[in-house]
Amino acid sequence: MKDFTPEYIHHLQKIIEDHADDAARDELKDLHPAEIAELYHELDIDEAEYLYLLLDEETQADVLMELDEDERQQLLSKMDAEDIAKQIEHLDTDDAVDVIQELDEEEREKILSHIDDVEQAGDIIDLLKYDEDTAGGLMGTEMIVVNENWSMPECIRQMRMQAEDMDEVYYVYVVDNDDRLKGTLPLKKLITHPSVSKIKHVMEDDPVAVKADTPIDEVALDFEKYDLVAMPVVDSIGRLLGRITVDDVMDQVRDSNERDYQLASGLTHDVESDDKLFAQTKARLPWLLIGMIGGLCNSFILGKFEGGFVVDPTLALFIPLIGGTGGNVGTQSSAIVVQGLANGSLDIKKSTQQLLKELGVGLLNGGIIALLVFIYNYFTIGHGHEVTTFAVSISLFCVVMFASVFGTFVPLTLEKLKIDPALATGPFISITNDIIGMLIYMSISSWLIIALH
Repeated sequence: MKDFTPEYIHHLQKIIEDHADDAARDELKDLHPAEIAELYHELDIDEAEYLYLLLDEETQADVLMELDEDERQQLLSKMDAEDIAKQIEHLDTDDAVDVIQELDEEEREKILSHIDDVEQAGDIIDLLKYDEDTAGGLMGTEMIVVNENWSMPECIRQMRMQAEDMDEVYYVYVVDNDDRLKGTLPLKKLITHPSVSKIKHVMEDDPVAVKADTPIDEVALDFEKYDLVAMPVVDSIGRLLGRITVDDVMDQVRDSNERDYQLASGLTHDVESDDKLFAQTKARLPWLLIGMIGGLCNSFILGKFEGGFVVDPTLALFIPLIGGTGGNVGTQSSAIVVQGLANGSLDIKKSTQQLLKELGVGLLNGGIIALLVFIYNYFTIGHGHEVTTFAVSISLFCVVMFASVFGTFVPLTLEKLKIDPALATGPFISITNDIIGMLIYMSISSWLIIALH
């Protein structure tokens, strides 16, 4: 991996400034497409475009796929439809669809009309019909397909022809006369059974496959469960449509994890560190405003309890403990549920069992925490502060119980409503638990003040 030091970047910028094409090509010739894409991070758009146009079309296509979406959009905006089409022709159909999906409808039609390979253009058009968050939206059509009734010599001949235009061969898929997926042909069988009469006698039956409308999250779980590097995609009657490779799935998993992390951090949409000031403010402000409203609600609750603090001022010392404990417990509970939903270890149909389990955990945790705080208060603030001693312990127990159940219930409900449950691990849980916790604490304190005085 080449290290792009400030000195090297300055040297390259001088070459670009002088329009020394041969020198620029020498700098680029030994770089991997991913390294060239990384290099573009250090240059402005005009400098990046200059270097990009010096590359051959195949390398341009590879670099295009390595760029971030925003950088790719900037670069494509500088090119006409015919040039983009030439690069699309060097991409696998799934990658080509990713690029074209980022463009508006008018640009898509222009680019597709300039693609010389009519079959590839047709495949791209077909793939664009699928939702991008499903197996159909992720699959490509580049694969080796053989008929179960072919002889081994015919199979090998057809495989050689199909493999000419492919970069990688993961599996050989076997179909019947109606293009229904029947199995896979291990390459070992080609060597050990060269004279077999028909492919169907040596193929492996019942391959793991997904339907085109399967959500990406489920596809990723199947890849992990069966340790696959590629998976066939079929329609509702079992006809082979395409294949998904593990690198495509990993890209989707990474993007999904980034979205979940940002939701949990209180960001309303994707934002990068190099985004403009307005974009970052727009992404971060909504939850900050909600948090501000939550704080004002707490202030209102405390204001209504002003008389209680006069009776026993030490009650105010434990406000941060009540709010912090509720927020922590709620975040823990919701994080466990969200993780279970993401990796498939938690079945949404068993939500009642999960709620009961979390209720048990809340009982134990709440009981232990309440007891420890009671002992601490009994020996530190001592006689004369019975209201605080009992109110804090009872409130902590109730808050832990509520936060445990609430932190479990919310993500399960969001999952049933088809809303990303990662939202439940963010400020929503913390703010809600903080307000409810304060209501519980003030209510119990008020009741004890009346009862003991």
